[in-house]
Amino acid sequence: MSEIRLSTEGIRYIALFESMTGATTRDCVVDDERIIFVVKPGDMGAAIGRNGDHINRMKKNVDKHIELVEYSDDPVTFIKNAFGFVSVRSVNILYKHNKRLAYVEVSNKDKGLAIGREGRNIEKVKMLVHRHHDIDDVILQ
Repeated sequence: MSEIRLSTEGIRYIALFESMTGATTRDCVVDDERIIFVVKPGDMGAAIGRNGDHINRMKKNVDKHIELVEYSDDPVTFIKNAFGFVSVRSVNILYKHNKRLAYVEVSNKDKGLAIGREGRNIEKVKMLVHRHHDIDDVILQ
């Protein structure tokens, strides 16, 4: 696993998030329009809260979109979690040209969701997978 560096802003958001939700956070990435939290396995329910209470309160508090990803030590499971609602058919992790690559198969109807507006979803997945599992690239199939 590569070393994860948190910004001061990220550390503050983690402290706020954990105090508001009771969920344990492993990582926080602050973007211009969103904050991505990687939560400990099993803490997703606490992070969201009943009827989304915790996550909605957090959104109002920081005035940014909040995205949650449940961490997993298994890179395949982590990649599936990072894609969220996109149904991932399969994930193959291979070594090519001294790089670790993840080939992710999604259905044709979910490709647009997997990529996201202006490529934001696939970029999020690539960044998180690189930070947590040293995978150099994620390729959609």
